[in-house]
Amino acid sequence: MNQGTNRYLVAHDYDMGAFWWWVWAGSAAEIVEKCAEVEVVTDPDVLRRTEAWDLPVVYLGADDLGPLESFRAKRDAQCDQPGFGVLVGRGVVHVRYEDPDVEETFDGAYLLELGSDGRRLRQVVIESDGSVTAEGPDEWPFNPPFDLYDPKLAAMQIAGSEFEAALSNARTVNGAKA
Repeated sequence: MNQGTNRYLVAHDYDMGAFWWWVWAGSAAEIVEKCAEVEVVTDPDVLRRTEAWDLPVVYLGADDLGPLESFRAKRDAQCDQPGFGVLVGRGVVHVRYEDPDVEETFDGAYLLELGSDGRRLRQVVIESDGSVTAEGPDEWPFNPPFDLYDPKLAAMQIAGSEFEAALSNARTVNGAKA
């Protein structure tokens, strides 16, 4: 079993909290390529803080990844789908995000500008009544990363010009023109 040569702090951020692991792997890229919805944490302050935590240890080359197994299974199911990984390495990307978990309570659309780490940089909310609001990081209490390998996210990609056009018609949260 290849146990990996480097130890990485890995998190699955789910808005109100996160699951954390130490993962032994050949590279950080290998971890996110093989496990969906996780990120490799590189912030020195976070690494220093978590050093004393009693976190599970996972070997990416193991047959059973224990607490990461469901994330590997999800990635395995994605990797043969069209669009898998096409948003990775492109820098800033834009998507028209539709979340099936909120369709019953929200009938509009979210246009997202995502950074190379998958986190929202800017967001335009288009309400069902046609009103358009621009939001930035100050309006988000949480900003977990989107999985840029996810083929469903790739299918939602829009042109940057579409995002900017919507943004130009938007008001900010406090009512001022964006």
